[in-house]
Formats: sequence, C-alpha cells, structure tokens
Amino acid sequence: MADLQKWDVEDPEFWESEGKKVANRNLWISIPSLLCGFAVWLYWGIITVQMLNLGFPFAKSELFTLMAIAGLTGATLRIPSSFFIRLCGGRNTIFFTTALLMVPAVGAGIALQDMNTPLWVFQVLALLSGFGGGNFASSMSNISFFFPKKQQGLALGLNAGLGNFGVTSMQILVPLAMTFGLFGAMGGDSMILEQTSGTLIGKIPAGTEAWIQNAGFVWLLFLVPLAFAGWFGMNNLRTHEVSPDIPSPIGGFLTISGMLLIGFVTAACGLWLMLPEAANGSGFGVPKEIVLVLVIASTVFALKMIPGQIRPNLQRQFQIFDNKHTWVMSVIYTMTFGSFIGFAASFPLSIKVIFGYQHILVDGVMTHDTVNANGPSALMYAWMGPFIGALIRPVGGWIADKVGGALVTQICSVVMIGSALGVAYYMKAAYGSATPEQFFLAFFMLFLLLFAATGIGNGSTFRTIAMVFPKEQAGPVLGWTSAVAAYGAFYIPKVLGEQIKATTPEVALIGFASFYAVCILINWFFYLRKDGEFYNP
Repeated sequence: MADLQKWDVEDPEFWESEGKKVANRNLWISIPSLLCGFAVWLYWGIITVQMLNLGFPFAKSELFTLMAIAGLTGATLRIPSSFFIRLCGGRNTIFFTTALLMVPAVGAGIALQDMNTPLWVFQVLALLSGFGGGNFASSMSNISFFFPKKQQGLALGLNAGLGNFGVTSMQILVPLAMTFGLFGAMGGDSMILEQTSGTLIGKIPAGTEAWIQNAGFVWLLFLVPLAFAGWFGMNNLRTHEVSPDIPSPIGGFLTISGMLLIGFVTAACGLWLMLPEAANGSGFGVPKEIVLVLVIASTVFALKMIPGQIRPNLQRQFQIFDNKHTWVMSVIYTMTFGSFIGFAASFPLSIKVIFGYQHILVDGVMTHDTVNANGPSALMYAWMGPFIGALIRPVGGWIADKVGGALVTQICSVVMIGSALGVAYYMKAAYGSATPEQFFLAFFMLFLLLFAATGIGNGSTFRTIAMVFPKEQAGPVLGWTSAVAAYGAFYIPKVLGEQIKATTPEVALIGFASFYAVCILINWFFYLRKDGEFYNP
C-alpha cells in the first residue's frame, strides 16, 4: 500500500474512483506534520521573549541572532529538501523529516532548564531547529503530485496555510505550556519571572513561576504520533514523473541525512562569517546579503557534486534553473511567503523591544532600557498576525483558482506597500516615546493587515506556479522558491535587530516596502501583460 505504481489524477475517472481518497489522506497527514515543523523552526521567537522575562544573561541583540540562525538554516535546508521526493519518496521523506524534529525539541527542553547554559548551546539548537524550516519544501513538493492542476491552488494553500498554523499554534501553545509543570518532576524545575509575561488570555505578573523548558518538550506530544501516522498512512508515488527509482527506506534516510548535512555545513559557515566574535562568529562582519549568496551558491554546488546514482536524478531536477520563470517566481514568492515567515519570526521580540520599554532622554541621550509597566505583552498579541496570515492562505489559493493568480498577487502587493509604510510610521513614533503604548493599536492593526496580504498573496502564487511549469518541474520549483523565500526568516529578524540597535526600526519597513514595489513591476511584466509569455490574470 505504501508504494503506488499508477497515479493519473488528470484522468477524472481515476481521480474520482481512487485518487481523491488517497490524495486527501496524504494531505491530512502532511498538514499537522508540517505544522510541527514550523513550530519547532520558529519557536525561538517566543522563547527569546521569555528568556528576557526570566533574566537569562544575554543581550537583546544576541537573542535576535538565535532567530536569525534558525531562519538561515531552515531556509538553506529547503534547497536539498526540494529534491527529496523524487530521490527518496514522499512517505519515506515525510516520516523521517518529521521524526528529526524531536532532536531540537528535546535539546531545547534540556538546555532551557539552566539559566547558565552558554550561548553557543542555544545557537547549536537554533541551527538544528532548521529541520522544521526545511520540511516545507519537501512537503509542498510531495502534495503537488497528489492533486490535479485544477485543484492545486486549494490543496497547496491548505497544506501551506494550515501547516503555517504551526507558527500560530506555537505562539499560543508555548506560552500556555510554560505556565505549569506539564511533565511533572521529569520536566525539570521552574524559574521565577523577573518581568511581566503573558499568554493569549492575559498578563502574568513578575514573581510568578514559569517552566520555559516546556517550549521544547511539549512538541513530543505531537511528533511521536505523527511519525507513526506518516509511516503507516502515507504513500510513495512510484510513477515516472514523481519517484520512479527510490532506494530502500534506510537508503532513503541516509540520502536525506547526507544532503541535509550539506545544508547545515554551508549555513554554519555563512553564520560564522557574518556573526561578531561576541556571538561566537568570526568577527569579519561579512554583509548578510553576501552571506546569503555564498550560502545558496555553495549549497547548490555541493549538491551537484554528490557522486553515485543520486547525481543523475539531481541533474534532471536542476533543469528548473534553466527556466527563467524559476527565478521570477522566486522573487515574487519571497515577497509573500518571505515576508510572512520573517515577520512571524520577529514579531514577538519586536513588540517586546519597541513597546515593552520606555524610550526616554537621559542627559541628552535616548535610552531604551527602562521597563514599560504599561506596555503590551508580546505573548498575548504576537500570535494573531501569523494566525490571520495562515488562516487566509487557502482563501488566496481558492480565489486565484477562480480569477487568476497574478491578479490576486498584484492587489496584495499594493496592500503590502501601504501597510508596511504605515507600520514604519508608528514604529518610529513609538521608539522615540516615553509612552510607546499609545501607538500600539495602530501599529498592531496595520501589521495584521500586512500579515493578511502576505497570506492571500502566498496562496495566489501557488496557482501561478501550477500554470507556468510542467508537472515534473512544478514540485521542485515549489521547493526551490520556498527555499529562497524562507531566507526571510533570517533576513527580516536580522535587519530589524540591526535597525532597532541603530534606533531606526522604521528604516527596515521602508526597505521592505521598496522591495514590494519592485515585485509589482516584475509580476505585471511577466504574468499580467496580455502579450506576456504566461498571461495569468
């Protein structure tokens, strides 16, 4: 049952008689597995806030590096993950990559029990959290093969949108799990909050007990049964277009491990070049843009050098790089998903740093270290943005199936520019005020609008990819574009952290808005012009 030799979902009779049931079963196992991947990948956004609240001995800038490390690694691992389905099969890939998430989850639970755990340990765990980021590429590639073209917008939107609920689920579940001894004596001792914390149901005062280690341990409750569900409930498609020559499961696991190791090595080298010595880097200060190019290029090059039977399969899939639309869609997809994932990673700590402290002049110097007793709790509000962005993503795919992907993307781009500039305005006002909370409502509502636009736009890009690329390339292209876009989880927290340190957080949002304007022109030129190569209104 695990391996299917026949799969022709473009045949209506086959789809109704056999395909639909199998496709839906694989989809509904894929979604929660992907959800946990996103949760483990991005839980540093919540953990770092609580580390500040508990008084862990790290600077705010050092905590921002944890999110950037997880972001860079997760995005890099998407590059090899884009090709796992053809090389190893869907069932084998989803089972193994879901099981791997237990490693950083257990590690984080152990390390967070001791406030004296050194920074490098958390950095290694953030690096390993990249497993969850990489899973998106293989998951989306896998699901794209199970559904006919006319339903791919909705199916991929469901997989991505509900999978992205991992961000929201994490931002709701982790703060709640940290409020009590969920695992009893086995889960370790509590710590005492030095600053006000919170959950979605209200603030938690300083002096209250907290079990921060549960942020890691809680995911074992889901990952263990999901690994079993993936192994016994999913399928490898052994057709010519999908996975014709996969090895044994053990051989597949070894292939996946080796290719993931390449991503870990290139990401770690890039981080070392970029990070300062104080954060266990080289101190060379290589610009992050150069690091991104070096990491992507070296990862692709190393994968191309893999010897043996893997190489011909990879060479065939690397044909997507000869298609200019692979690069066009990478830019457009970065605008939507890259923004969503980057803002989701940095939103909690940004709220904490901008609104949780007073910004006052002391002897003519603006300071940002006085705790703002009236500030909003980041853990109460941060989940709402990713929730809206993920919830509305399938709607974006559905609308795009009806009216066309490029048109929906274009409208969302305009909304993203307006909301980003509005957020920039209120960021600047708040970061120069002794009472920043007065600007929070407008800032927050505009950010919610920005998240909604990224979600709808992301759903619409799935439709465009399905229309532009042949079926054999659509899966790898989805994986590749998602890999490039996922660098938003590295780039946006890094830029926001730098600009907050420079006391100009609004500059980051203005820069993002400028990028969105460029994407409007690109989308119009290739997909909205009636005489364009792929007119896709």
